[in-house]
Order: sequence, then C-alpha cells, then structure tokens
Amino acid sequence: MSSESIAPPSHKSLKPGARRFSTAPMMEWSDRHCRYFWRLMTSNALLYTEMVTTGALIHGDRERFLRYHEAEHPLALQLGGSDPAALAQCARLTEEWGYDEVNLNVGCPSDRVQNNMIGACLMAHPALVADCIKAMQDATAIDVTIKHRIGIDDMDSYEQLRDFVGQVAETGCRTFIIHARKAILQGLSPKENREIPPLHYDTVYRIRQEFPQLEVIINGGIKTHTECAGHLNHVDGVMLGREAYHNPALLLDVDALYYGGAPCARSKTDVVRSLYPYIEEQLKDNRTTLHHITRHTLGLFNGQYGARLYRRHLSEKAPRKGAGIEVLEEALAFLTAPDDG
Repeated sequence: MSSESIAPPSHKSLKPGARRFSTAPMMEWSDRHCRYFWRLMTSNALLYTEMVTTGALIHGDRERFLRYHEAEHPLALQLGGSDPAALAQCARLTEEWGYDEVNLNVGCPSDRVQNNMIGACLMAHPALVADCIKAMQDATAIDVTIKHRIGIDDMDSYEQLRDFVGQVAETGCRTFIIHARKAILQGLSPKENREIPPLHYDTVYRIRQEFPQLEVIINGGIKTHTECAGHLNHVDGVMLGREAYHNPALLLDVDALYYGGAPCARSKTDVVRSLYPYIEEQLKDNRTTLHHITRHTLGLFNGQYGARLYRRHLSEKAPRKGAGIEVLEEALAFLTAPDDG
C-alpha cells in the first residue's frame, strides 16, 4: 500500500484535547503539500484542509480534492455547502476516505460563496445550519464540527450569536470553532474581512462560559504562543491561520507546549531536508512542480541571515521545468552566516 493510499478510519472520534492547537482551513494555502510540510514540525496539531464545496466533491475530480498523505493525520476536511442532502453525501465520503473530522464552513465572506449560499451568509439562517449539521451527523460516525464568525453585517449582537450557537448545539454538535470577528458581507473583500472588523475575543470567551458543555476553539489574529496561552485560560483550543503559514517555525514548539510531548528535534534546515523523499515521490507526477511544494516553506527562515535570498532563489528557480531538490540545496546554502573572522 502506498503512503497516499486511503486506509479505513481507525477510530470514530478524535482524542480529548486533540483540538488544543490547530491550523486553519486556508484556500490555496493549506493544501496537501503544505500539510505534509507542517506535519514534519508537529505530530499532534490538528490540520484542516482547504474548504471543498459539496458540488466539487459530488461532480468534480474527487481524488484531487480528497487525496492526502497518511502522515497528515490527525486531519479534518472542511466542507462548504448548504444543502443537507449534499452535505450528508460528502460527510459519508469524508469518513470513507479516512479523515478524522468533517467541518462545516459558516465563516467565509467571499461574494462567490455567498451566491451559492456557502460560508458566513449562513449565519442568517441558523435553522438551515442546524439541519445541515444534523444531516451530516446522521451520515457519519466521525466528528462533525462547525466554524463560524461572531456575527455578520448588522446581525452582530451577542444575543443573536448565542441563539445561533444554541440552535446548532441542539443537534448534538459539540465543537464550535469561532472566528472572533464579524463578517461584513457587503463592501469588504475576503482579505479585508480578515483585518478590518475588530476582534472581540471576549465574545468567544462568553460563549464558552454560557455553553460549558461545548468545546470552543478560538480563531482570528493570533500570532504568538504567549497569546495562545492567554486564550487557553478561557477556551478549549486555539486555531492559527495566516501566522502558521507565514511563520511556520512556530509549529516546532507545538507538541511540547500543547500536548506534553518532546520539543521537535529537527532544526529548520532538517525540516526542509526531511521533505526530500516526499518531493522526489511527488515529482514523479508530471503535474506537480517543485514550486507546488516549496512555496509553503518560504517563511520558515524569517529573521534569519540569508532568508531573503532563500526565498528569492526558490521563487525564481522552483517553478522551472525539471527543478529538483538541488534547487533547495542551493537555496539552503544562502542561510550560512558569513565568517566573523
């Protein structure tokens, strides 16, 4: 069996505390190559896929969207959709392909997904969201979770958020991943929606206090382990998105800080070289270039001597036809500090 074969799921739910630290679903970023790279730095963090729409899974190239490397576990698939029957079908596929969790996206603010009743706009329809979650739960034995905002547009009162969480929780859904910003669906781009609406962490803390039976994970604007530690005084887990991508070296400390494990023994250079067997295997597929994999490593050496040259060399050379691990070795050579003598 190859390392990318899909094995039957070995369990029906994640271990308690598995979501203490997770990486966010990020379109065009948290693909399978990125997740394999991250997994070289943390064995325990829960990794999320990019959002996949129900239509893409049902009518598109299923293997393209569901394929992953067995090393990526624990691994969650995020779905986008609002038709309970379609979500149930995709939840069954999620379990069949061996994922550890299936998550419903109720947080994406883009116009494209709004037009298809996907993402944050669903916060205006809590009964429909509850129907979707219930259909997914009925279709699978793995964990069904939800990721949402604290509000949308003028539906941003705490009472409205509490009612939304309450209706969804009545289905038996236990895990709520809450982005601590509201989404402004008219007038702001998805990028602006990650930066402009203010963060209200206290609102997420309050939900955790009011619903003590729920597992509440906080997301939005978190950048350091010190900040994570502060949040964990109030909620059950933290989810990092852009910071994990742009500064992936912070994952080296995750197992020790959040799971009681040993610190990662690999140096940052070791992490890159640990990618080599994976790269060689992936490049056998003519559709995969070195750049598809190495683009996720560009932030690994931030602040280190030679990091800019490392990034530039990979950005220029890795997309070229025939580029292999020799390009990475050339890039790593730029990280050697000059002789002080």
